[in-house]
Amino acid sequence: MNQKSNEAMTLKVIAHIRTAFPTKFGIPRQSGLVDSLRGEIIFTPEYRSADAVRGLEDFSHIWLVWQFSGAVRDTWSPTVRPPRLGGNTRMGVFATRSPFRPNPLGLSSVKLEGIEMRPEVGPVLLVRGADLMDGTPIYDIKPYIPYADCHPDAAAGFTAQTQFHHVEVVCPEEVWAQVPAAERDGLRGVLENDPRPSYQHDPQRVYGMEFAGLEVHFTVDGAQLTVQDITLL
Repeated sequence: MNQKSNEAMTLKVIAHIRTAFPTKFGIPRQSGLVDSLRGEIIFTPEYRSADAVRGLEDFSHIWLVWQFSGAVRDTWSPTVRPPRLGGNTRMGVFATRSPFRPNPLGLSSVKLEGIEMRPEVGPVLLVRGADLMDGTPIYDIKPYIPYADCHPDAAAGFTAQTQFHHVEVVCPEEVWAQVPAAERDGLRGVLENDPRPSYQHDPQRVYGMEFAGLEVHFTVDGAQLTVQDITLL
């Protein structure tokens, strides 16, 4: 048996996801943290078959295997610096979910809201809680199986000290009115999770984030995030 034949493989992009995030900034650091974020998974032409998703509607959640399309590199490092540890502590790359890895693959569990059949693109998966940038290529989709995939007693490693980090969002009503009603819960959830890099603490700094066709500017002082303005892009 030729062992070398199994050392590399070519992955096919089966779908892309549409989300409110045109850039990486602001994307929740894990899937499921902001349940109100909505996304649509649209299959590539080869996989636009209703048969391919037959039975998937019976599952409430699915796994997505995807590419960190904004972090593809020719080299890799055995250690990385997780942002939630302040950007100074190094951990082994395989002990983190850093995008900078030998194979830039991500894994996310998202809620499956439904499946729509659209004449122009075939089946479209409607999901919630995704932590992916708009247009991210997806390599595989699998059903989430509670009895096998859920481990309530699992140890969380260094993430146990970073999993809960929320801020109070303050925004003038006239500014918040610029946000379409369908996007308000999602945007508020993103802001409550403090989208800043965790090593930045300047209360005077104004951050800019693109979200669903909007430009959102805000500052953070302690545990309070204040929205300065929201404009259409």
